[in-house]
Amino acid sequence: MLGNFTYENPTKVFFGRGAVENLKEELTRYGKRVMLVYGGGSVKKNGIYDAVREQLAAAGKEVAEIAGVMPNPTIQKLREGITLARAHRADFILAVGGGSCIDYAKALAMSIHEEEDPWEKYFVRFEDPACEVVPVGCVLTMVGTGSEMNAGSVISDPEKKEKRGKAFADARLFPRFAIMDPAYTMTLPRYQMVSGIYDMFNHICEQYFSGIDDNTSDYLAEGLLRSVLHASRIAVRNPQDYEARSNLMWDATWALNTLIAKGKTTDWMVHMLGQAVGGVTNAAHGMTLAAVSPAYYRHILPYGLPKFKRFAEAVWDVDPTGKSDRKIAEEGLQAMETWMDELGLAKNLTELGASEDMIPDMVRGTLILDGGYKVLDAKEIAEIFRESL
Repeated sequence: MLGNFTYENPTKVFFGRGAVENLKEELTRYGKRVMLVYGGGSVKKNGIYDAVREQLAAAGKEVAEIAGVMPNPTIQKLREGITLARAHRADFILAVGGGSCIDYAKALAMSIHEEEDPWEKYFVRFEDPACEVVPVGCVLTMVGTGSEMNAGSVISDPEKKEKRGKAFADARLFPRFAIMDPAYTMTLPRYQMVSGIYDMFNHICEQYFSGIDDNTSDYLAEGLLRSVLHASRIAVRNPQDYEARSNLMWDATWALNTLIAKGKTTDWMVHMLGQAVGGVTNAAHGMTLAAVSPAYYRHILPYGLPKFKRFAEAVWDVDPTGKSDRKIAEEGLQAMETWMDELGLAKNLTELGASEDMIPDMVRGTLILDGGYKVLDAKEIAEIFRESL
C-alpha cells in the first residue's frame, strides 16, 4: 500500500521548441542581480549562451558569471562560486547546462548565506539549510539527472576522493522554473547522450526495486522504463529525432521529480556505488552506474525475486512459460544488459579508469543505505566492485 506521504513540487516547466522565449517574463518575478552558472564552452558554440544573455538583458538584469562548472562539480569550485555570488550580492541563480550545473547551482543557493562550511554541513552531516536560500532557475541542455525538477545536489571533493549527494527536504531548493527545449540536447556527443539515458533509467530502477506490493508507483515506473527503452533505441539510431529526444527529456524529469518515489522505501545503492567510483576516477556519472549495476542487481536478485520477475515480464516482455521465477528474473537482467550493449554503455570499471588497488577507497567512499532488498556490508561492496572490474 502507498501509506502516508506529502507531495510538493513547485517547479514550473516551459517545454518545447523556443521555450527560452519564456525566460524574460519569468525572470521579472525575481531579483535584479543574477548569477549565471554554466560549464564549458559548448553553450557558447551552440548559441544557447547568446539566447539566454539576450533574455537576461531584455529583463534588465545585472549579471555576473560563474563559468567552468565541471561534470562532477567540486567543493573547491563551489567555494569559488560562493565568493563571487556574495560579492555580486546575488538574489537569483540561473543555471544553463545539465544536471551537474544545476546541482552546483542548488549547492550555491544554500551556501551563499550559510556561515558553516558547506561540505561539512550539507555533504557530510547531510543537514538541510537553515539559512536564506537564493532561488534557482535553469535552462536544461543535457538530460538524465532530473535535477531540473527536484531538490537534489551532488558535490565532489577530489582531495578526499569522495563524491556525495543528498535529496534535500527543503522545497526552496527546487528550481523555480525549468526551460526545457529538446533541440538544445541534440548537439551532445553520443557518449554523453547514452550516459544520460542510463542515468534516467537507473533513477527509475532505484525507486522500483523496493517493496513487493501492488503499488501505483510501480505501474508508473514500468511505463517510464518502457518509454526510455523505446525512445533510446530511436535516438541512438538517429540523434536528431526530435520526438525521441523530447520523450527522453520528459522521461528524465519524471524519473526523479519525486513522484514515483511515493509509497516506496527506494534503494539508491547503485548510485552510492557509482558515486564512489566517480570519487576516484571522475568518470561520467551514468557510465559509473552502468558499470556497477549488473553486478549489484545479480547480488540482490534472490532477496527481491518477486519484483525482479515482474521487471522481466512487465518491462522486457520475458515469456514466463515453463520457467522458474529465478530463471524469468535472470532473463530480465540479461535483456537489460543486451540493451545496455546496444547503447554502448560502459561494461566494466576498468574502462572507466578504476583498478583493483582503488577498491579500498571505493568501499570507504560508499554510503550504505537500507531501502533496498539487502543491506550490504563492506565485504559485499568490495565483491561487487571486484566483479565489476
